[in-house]
This record gives sequence, structure tokens and C-alpha cells, in this order.
Amino acid sequence: MKNEQLPVIEIKVKQPPVLFSKTQALIGQLAERLGGPLVAYWNGSRGSVCHSDVVALYHVLDRLGHHETIYLFLKSDGGSGQVALRLVNLLRQHCDRLVALVPLECASAATMVALGADGIQMGPTAYLTAVDTSLNHALSPVDRDNDRVSVSLNELQRVIRLWRGQQGEDMPENAYKSLFQYVHPLVIGAVDRAESLSIMLCRELLAYHIADEAKAEAISTALNSKYPSHSYPILLDEAVKIGLDAERMPADVNALLLQLNACYSEMGQKATTDFDEVHAHSNEIANIWEAQARLERG
Repeated sequence: MKNEQLPVIEIKVKQPPVLFSKTQALIGQLAERLGGPLVAYWNGSRGSVCHSDVVALYHVLDRLGHHETIYLFLKSDGGSGQVALRLVNLLRQHCDRLVALVPLECASAATMVALGADGIQMGPTAYLTAVDTSLNHALSPVDRDNDRVSVSLNELQRVIRLWRGQQGEDMPENAYKSLFQYVHPLVIGAVDRAESLSIMLCRELLAYHIADEAKAEAISTALNSKYPSHSYPILLDEAVKIGLDAERMPADVNALLLQLNACYSEMGQKATTDFDEVHAHSNEIANIWEAQARLERG
């Protein structure tokens, strides 16, 4: 039997569309309308606020230079709160005033980025969220699939409060002693530490523009413990109620930002190439930083 060579199959590697000619035009229109440069920060469904974004932002701002006001378009489901502090620190080095533009979701760590802005403009479909921390620890409880689950301090506090409510104030037994049967003491300590870090990050971000420490503390506490869900949508009226300097975004600015988001969403579509049953590669664009390439400065 002769050895037959299998036909060579040419595999075309999938590439996402790159629409920077369109996005640059939109950013230029927005900069002209706003009266200052726009910096866009967009995360796809598989993107997040991460440490790699800090270096990317540095290169964008290095070309942009220093301006009186920088407008920051934010669209993200969140990520690392500590990265949020680093991003705001970089932005603050390149402007005297920072304004966050939020047309859509600005969740978790992205909300923290917005806290570092002097003002927040929110569109009709915009929302912020709580920033309370949940932790997936090596000693966390496991679910039915034997996977470690995340634990938040708010959940633990609610369990203790319910337990005490049922047992009464004159209970002879420590509530945490019963809880330790299900949640390791080190997990509880780690979650408490993470919650303290989250509040500290909020205070530091707000300190860029709020001198009143009591007001900054109240906002930080509200964002970390007021809401029963981490993904609770904080709309414009609620944002103002808790003390944030938030206002309604002009309709024309919101419309342009939604067009910009549509371009980024098209660029961020799946671009996975299957080479065989086992091997695949993705060229998906998860995160985008962009500013106007050629900015005329007076």
C-alpha cells in the first residue's frame, strides 16, 4: 500500500475588523464638541480593568500631553480596583480636571475610575455599581461541582445578623463559631482585609477632588456596603444622592459615544481560529485605549 499524503488545508487566520479611521473621526468630533481631548477606554465582554492597561494608557497620554481638561469615555464591567487607582493617577498627571463620560455600563473597578474624576456625565442608559469586594480564596467553600466559590464580607455580615436575630441577644454561643464550620477563619480574615482595601481605594480616588474627608468616607462606605448586590445599577439620581458630582450627559454627546461604542463592539467580536480539534488561537480585541492621533493644541 502506497503512502498517501494528506492534502494540505490552508487555514485562514481570523482577524477582527480594525475601524480606527471611523473611531478617530468620532473622537475628533467629540473633542471639538466638548472643548477638550477625549480619551476612550473600552472593555469587551472578555476584557477587564487590568495591569497591562496602565502601560497602554501611559503611551496614549505621553503622546497627548498635558491639558486643562481631559474627558474620559468609560465602558467596562470592572476588574482590579488597584489598577483603577493607577489609571487615575496617570490621567491626573496629564490634566487639571478630569471628567468621566458614562453612556453605558461602568461597573465595579470602572466605577472606581469614575470616582477619581471631578465630574461624571451619565447618559440615559448609564449606570455605576457597588464596589464591595468578593474573594475567591484557596480555602473558600466549594460548590456542587467542587469549585471554589467567592465570598464577600457583606454576605458574611448578613449571615451573622440573621443568626443573631434568630438566636436573640442573650445567646450563649459565639455566632462565628458556628460559621467556622462552613467558612474557614482565614477566608473571613482575607475578605475583611479586601473590604478594607476597597474602602481605602475609594477614599484615595475621591481625595483627588473632595477635600471633605467625612464626605469621601460616606461615599466610600455607601459604595461598599449600602447595596444588596455587587451589580446593583446606580443610576444618575442615586449617584447624586450618595454625594457624587454627577449630571445628565448632553444628548448629542451621548449619541456620538454610542456610535463609538458600536465601532468598538464590532472590533471586539470573536476572532478565534481553529487549527485542529485541540489547538485554536484568538485574535479578539478585549481592551481598547484610544485618543486623537493628531491633536492641535493652542
